Amino acid sequence: MADPARARKVAERIKALVAKYLEFRLKDERLGFVTVTDVRVTGDLQHASVFYTVFGDDDERAATAAVLEEHKGRIRSAVGKGLGIRLTPSLEFIPDAIPEGAAHLEDALRTARERDAELAQAASGATFAGDADPYRKPADDDDEAEPATPTGGGGAAQGLSHEAGSAPE
Repeated sequence: MADPARARKVAERIKALVAKYLEFRLKDERLGFVTVTDVRVTGDLQHASVFYTVFGDDDERAATAAVLEEHKGRIRSAVGKGLGIRLTPSLEFIPDAIPEGAAHLEDALRTARERDAELAQAASGATFAGDADPYRKPADDDDEAEPATPTGGGGAAQGLSHEAGSAPE
């Protein structure tokens, strides 16, 4: 088992080598606009999964997958020469699901924008159910008089506390 740091470095190197080979050395007109998005290597460095995306329609994606499968041996040979390690990992090309995920997010954002527009349109002609401002405000002296002190059961206690606070006569 290689340590995770070495496996990560080998994966990054494989990613760069495969991308360089696809861009400069592979001459096949069926190859679409390919982007190598990620490479994952097993712990023993024997197998590498290369994730890629293709810009274009489904026909171009299928043609690119066929080209990658057809030239897998040549790409592996170039990776082996560029890596310089004892054993060259086997390569597996996997179409990445990033475009489908991005399309799903775009649909969700579009739906949210439409709902926001509908809500804004409905809110433009709406009125408040009660007062426009439902919160209490401090009373002005002109509008209301000071509230009277409570009368009743607490009067004697109030008198006692008043008397207790005053000086004895």
